[in-house]
Amino acid sequence: MKTMLKLAVMLCGATLATTAWCKDDPAAGAKLYSANCMACHGADRAGMPGAFPALTDVSKRLDAAQIKDKIRKGGGLMPPFSQLSQQEIDDIASYLAK
Repeated sequence: MKTMLKLAVMLCGATLATTAWCKDDPAAGAKLYSANCMACHGADRAGMPGAFPALTDVSKRLDAAQIKDKIRKGGGLMPPFSQLSQQEIDDIASYLAK
């Protein structure tokens, strides 16, 4: 029983340590943006007036939580990107905040 408890504590510690080291990565976000967002919002994030909003100053209009929620759930013409992990969404939001 003590061995199982030790193993559980070690696994929890490893999980928490990994989570603590995860940080937003704007470079990874740029790659994800290219793969998932660029077709509609453009390489320069300028969008297409009347169809797709510009994302050049999105952090002035929405806070980080709203940006992440929009990526996850979509809205208007934008589809939800539920296939992206939370880390990938964080990375895209970090890229857009630049």
